[in-house]
Amino acid sequence: MERLRHDDPPRLGPYLTVARLDGDGAVPERRYLGRTADGEHTVLLCAPLPEAAPAAWAIEAELASRLSVPRFLRPASRGSEAGLPWYAVPYTPVLPLPAALAAHGGPLPEDLVRRLGAALAAGLATAHARGQAHAGVTPAAVLIGAGGPLLGCFGAVRSAAPEGPPGLDPGCLAPELRAGGRPEPLGDVFALGAVLAYAASGHTVPEQSELPPGLRRLVASCLARDPADRPSAPEVLRAVSPSGLQQTQAAAVTVLDEQDPLPLPGRVVAALAAQSAELLASELPAARPARPARPAPEKVH
Repeated sequence: MERLRHDDPPRLGPYLTVARLDGDGAVPERRYLGRTADGEHTVLLCAPLPEAAPAAWAIEAELASRLSVPRFLRPASRGSEAGLPWYAVPYTPVLPLPAALAAHGGPLPEDLVRRLGAALAAGLATAHARGQAHAGVTPAAVLIGAGGPLLGCFGAVRSAAPEGPPGLDPGCLAPELRAGGRPEPLGDVFALGAVLAYAASGHTVPEQSELPPGLRRLVASCLARDPADRPSAPEVLRAVSPSGLQQTQAAAVTVLDEQDPLPLPGRVVAALAAQSAELLASELPAARPARPARPAPEKVH
């Protein structure tokens, strides 16, 4: 949690912005913690960066709201405030992956990295089977909570301005995307490899020696320059699952969803608890009247 800055919106739709989820760093969108004026509902709010293309971002948010993919952050309501599109999801305590590493005091244990990779690969495998690339996988897009990881920042590359995707860690951008290609599933796999490298070493482009030996071959294959040399998301899932678990994609997703929550390190659990307590104890800013021309937020069913 970070204090709001002078250029942050005081409200988005019916929600008063209370704090930023993120500090400084490579984040493809703005994320806030917000509450209704009566204090009854607390949400995670997402909005585009100033340098992003807001219309394209809104299209991606609409698509994300209609997807039902395990581990993908799904908007529950959407709207626009003074031309700024936004979406909201119910709040649960979460830390962006960089904040989780900071709370832990360094890279995460290999077993936790594998579990994290399995959960994210399962979600990506489902999306890819439907012909949809996430196009926004980056360390800050991964939100760590007691219930397991969630993947936000959907469509960050597709909604980028002509100058390129703002806020995306360059180490997560596949060579074909840097050359102007369109997002494809194997570009997500490249980014997933960079995320696993970051979780295990603190860097999206680490030296091999910085990675645990058990992850070196997998990360190197995900980060192959030629997409044809990368594994698919289901292959990544099999590689990080215990004992090379051999399951069909659908069965793998089911088994992963039924597993116990991630065994988070104590300091990460403490940081999640502190965030929740700080948010609940924070005073709501004075509510500003809603603009009469603003449409009501669209509910997603």
